[in-house]
Amino acid sequence: MPRTTIPRPVGQAGLGIVLVDGVPLFREGLSALVMRTPGLRWLGATDTPQGAVSMVERFRPTVALVDSGLDPRHHLSHMLTAGHPELTMLILVRDAHRTTHYVATALASGVHGVILRSAEPPQVVEALHALHRDRRYVDPSLAQTVAAPRARLAWLSETTQPLSRREFQVLQLIADGLENQAIAKILYVSVETVRTHVKSILRKLSARDRTHAVAVAFRAGVLSISGNRQTRTGS
Repeated sequence: MPRTTIPRPVGQAGLGIVLVDGVPLFREGLSALVMRTPGLRWLGATDTPQGAVSMVERFRPTVALVDSGLDPRHHLSHMLTAGHPELTMLILVRDAHRTTHYVATALASGVHGVILRSAEPPQVVEALHALHRDRRYVDPSLAQTVAAPRARLAWLSETTQPLSRREFQVLQLIADGLENQAIAKILYVSVETVRTHVKSILRKLSARDRTHAVAVAFRAGVLSISGNRQTRTGS
C-alpha cells in the first residue's frame, strides 16, 4: 500500500529534503541522517510517484531524492523539474541503472545530480550541499561509468561532422534539460533558429532524438559529465 510519511514540525532554516523510495528501512535511514545534520531539514518521504508530486507541491523542498527504481525512464524527474524550476533533483542510482545511457538521459531530462544508492552518508550530505550550491552533482563512480574510452572518442572524430560553436552551446543546454523556448531566450535567438540547430546536431551525431543525442555526446566525450565539456568546433 502506498505510503507517505507526515513530517514532524521542524524549523524553517536549512535545506528542505524529501525522499521518494520504496524501501522503508532506506527511508528511515535517510530521515535519521538528515535530521542529525546541521543545515538540513527533513520534510518527509513517499514510496510512489503520485506521493512525490503531492509532497513537492505541498512542502516546496530544496532537494528531492528519487530512487532510480521508481523513475527508470525519468518521467517523474522531468515532471517535477518542469513544474518546479527551483527544485533540485538527486537520483539514487541502483546498480541495475549504473549505465552510460541511464545517467546521460537522467541529466538530459532535467535531473541535477546522480549518486549511487549505496553511497556512504557523508557523501550523501556532500551531494546535497553541492546541489544547493552548484545545482549539479555527479558521483565520481558514475562519472567514470560514462567516461569515453579513447577509441570511442577517436571514432567520433573520424565519423562525424564537427559541431559549430552555437550547436555545441545548444547541445549543452539540451543536456541541462532545457526546451527550445528556454534555449532561445538564453542564446537570444528565435525558437526556429534553435530548432534548426537541433536538427543539425541530430544529423551530425546520427541521433534519433534529443535524448539520444545527449547520450551519444556523453559516451563519445563531446560532453563531459563533470562539466569540463569539450568538442571539435567548426564555423
